Amino acid sequence: MKVPLFKIYHDECDIKNLDTEINSGSSWAVGPKVEEFEEKIANYTGSKYAAVLNSGTSALHANLLACEIAKNDEVIVPSFTFIATANAPLFVGAKPVFADIEKDTFGLDPKSVEEKITENTKAIIPIHYGGCPCKIKELKEIAEDNDLILIEDAAESFGASINGKMTGTFGDSGILSFCQNKVITTGEGGALITDSKDLYEKIVLIRSHGRLESEDYFNSVGYFDYISLGFNWRMSNLTAALGLAQIEKVDKIIEMRIENSRYLTKRLKEETDEIEIFTPPKGYKHVYQLYCLLANSRDDLIDYLSEKGISSKIYFDPVHLSNFYAQKLKYNCELPITEEVAKKTLTLPMFPSITTEEMDYIASTIGKFYNDG
Repeated sequence: MKVPLFKIYHDECDIKNLDTEINSGSSWAVGPKVEEFEEKIANYTGSKYAAVLNSGTSALHANLLACEIAKNDEVIVPSFTFIATANAPLFVGAKPVFADIEKDTFGLDPKSVEEKITENTKAIIPIHYGGCPCKIKELKEIAEDNDLILIEDAAESFGASINGKMTGTFGDSGILSFCQNKVITTGEGGALITDSKDLYEKIVLIRSHGRLESEDYFNSVGYFDYISLGFNWRMSNLTAALGLAQIEKVDKIIEMRIENSRYLTKRLKEETDEIEIFTPPKGYKHVYQLYCLLANSRDDLIDYLSEKGISSKIYFDPVHLSNFYAQKLKYNCELPITEEVAKKTLTLPMFPSITTEEMDYIASTIGKFYNDG
């Protein structure tokens, strides 16, 4: 591809941090960089606690376990999301219940969520689509009014905010992802942020086999007791070292994404009116982990862009229409806005180092598709 969908933003600091830890000859699995990274995440987001894990999906799974969500419980989720959001309730034996989205943010529609609440509902998991905050304030009110747990899937929105308050900090907890295409990345990795000491302590147990740890397990001769069931969902010290380098430049990365998105939006509007560009509501800070729009003749446009060397992708095909949910689990949902948006949504290349020449090429190519077709 002439223009890939994303490129990882890195510099000498990333290389230096990894080089230092590798050359130490120890603490590749567990080490002090993990706690340092957690402290940086907590400080940046304004949370009291942060626990890092090996993926955002693990963070979701651990969160539901810690909240004791289980069989016969229902969890309201969007279908317009990466499938991990919907699968997480299944991991613990609960039932994901799909609510529709709204068009302002492509997040859960508060009205639809209210309609889905039953006596079995225990939690709501909204996502902040593509780096834009959802209507989390309204969802928080619904959760509080109905005594429900609110878990923010902020996998795509690290650094996003509403009037200065970070996504992931409105609910009882938030989960983050540091997969390679996210705002900052550790290759793979995730985190949970919360103000609840109890939840944090449960997550720390769950991510490390239920082991009660007061020091480095690998460098201690002492006895470590196991007080609960747990998994091996730890983030390595090497991974955390990379995270520390990434988080130091997160504000720079976000500003580059925002500026690039403004330029691409301007150029696309000059070329055609056959697309509707996703823009955030007032007071919402969008970090543009994804650059999304709604496009007429979307599938033909994808093929045309591919022929011209421009990568694009559909984020997301509705989960409730996937083979697993529709055929194996027999879900039959009425989600008209989800399906309407999903038929036209398209993600274009966006990353900090994208050049004006590349964005000009994207815009002019899309213009040619509509104007010459």
